[in-house]
Amino acid sequence: MLIINTVINNIIFPVAQLSGKRIKEFPLADLAFFSFYKYYKMRFAFEISLTPLFVHQKKKKNMKYQLSLAFHVLVYLGLIHVTAFVVSGEPQVPCFFIFGDSLVDSGNNNALTTAAKANYRPYGIDFPQGVTGRFTNGRTVADIIGQLLGFPKFIPPYATATDQEISTGVNYGSGSAGIREESGSHLGDRISMDRQLLNHEKIISRLSALQSNKTFTDAYLKKCIYLSNIGSNDYINNYLIPSIYSTSKTYTADEYAAVLVQQYSQQLKTIYNLGARKIAVFGLGQVGCTPAEIRRFGTNGKPCVEWINDEVQLFNDKLKSLVAKLNTDYQDARFTLINLTSISAPQGDVPLPNTPCCQVGEDGQCVPDSKPCLVRALTVFYDGFHPSEISNTAIATRSYISVIPTDTYPYDISHLARL
Repeated sequence: MLIINTVINNIIFPVAQLSGKRIKEFPLADLAFFSFYKYYKMRFAFEISLTPLFVHQKKKKNMKYQLSLAFHVLVYLGLIHVTAFVVSGEPQVPCFFIFGDSLVDSGNNNALTTAAKANYRPYGIDFPQGVTGRFTNGRTVADIIGQLLGFPKFIPPYATATDQEISTGVNYGSGSAGIREESGSHLGDRISMDRQLLNHEKIISRLSALQSNKTFTDAYLKKCIYLSNIGSNDYINNYLIPSIYSTSKTYTADEYAAVLVQQYSQQLKTIYNLGARKIAVFGLGQVGCTPAEIRRFGTNGKPCVEWINDEVQLFNDKLKSLVAKLNTDYQDARFTLINLTSISAPQGDVPLPNTPCCQVGEDGQCVPDSKPCLVRALTVFYDGFHPSEISNTAIATRSYISVIPTDTYPYDISHLARL
């Protein structure tokens, strides 16, 4: 019953709320989706109400049935949500550029000398092209947002992007990368945010040469969506490892957040100076709720490592102020904040499950060629750090169209695309 309630409160209900906002634009798909949601919520309630009558003799069978029912609901949701929200025809913006870490990496780390790579099974087990280097079982948040924006194909990684592909955008994301250059260095090579910006400059040069008209290219780039999702490794693979990195000895938590945001501010300004005018900036999720950090630090009986979440929240609060300042300073641009803390917060009394789907090693990543859990649609985390595809679906849809006011600030990505 706890599993069913968690699924309803944190995945089905938010997505159904989102669907309700879109009924006028997609009447058939959304009405079917919303009716399906209401039907299964009533069915869940009915089935669960009968549980006490059979709890002694059919407890195991009932649990399997609840899991099976929840699984099929989520599979249906996974199939219908993109159908319901993606506009047919041309993409809403001409291109989509993605900066970040392993939460958006789509294969840029595959050829690097690093432990932070996901080009092996069981990663990609549910992805259409199989193993690609994505740190999850299926699509990333950036993949799904790209689909919601109407792009027929996934945005290519910088490492393999061809001249024929770059006009629709490039994914620069790199596992273990951070705002700071040294973050994640103990794992091996990675493409830090500063290096991703250099790569973006190269892509702009290639694009300008292909289009043979700098004025056209400049105007073209201003219409695109730019997504930046980075900063987690500046905590997980820097500040929280005092045996390797000195930052926690140099700065208090508040000082470190300020230093990070100051450096990030310069990087976001660089994105602006390179032509971006529609920038979605992701805040950090609750790092203290990841299975790897819970295993490492313990929780003292709480659902998560609260002191880590408190330190990360200092960064998020300063990031929100930065977004507001950037919107004031750059009147011809629109920056918006995606509040992952709001989006990932449980909406009911039951905390989200934090057991990884795959068998994880000491580094928190999936053990190569291990068998993941069977019911992946009921898992929040795929490995020790990264969300499963169903979690990415919830994050992406609420980033695209906010369910509650605190999800995005000052507006969601669908609004950003229309500006």
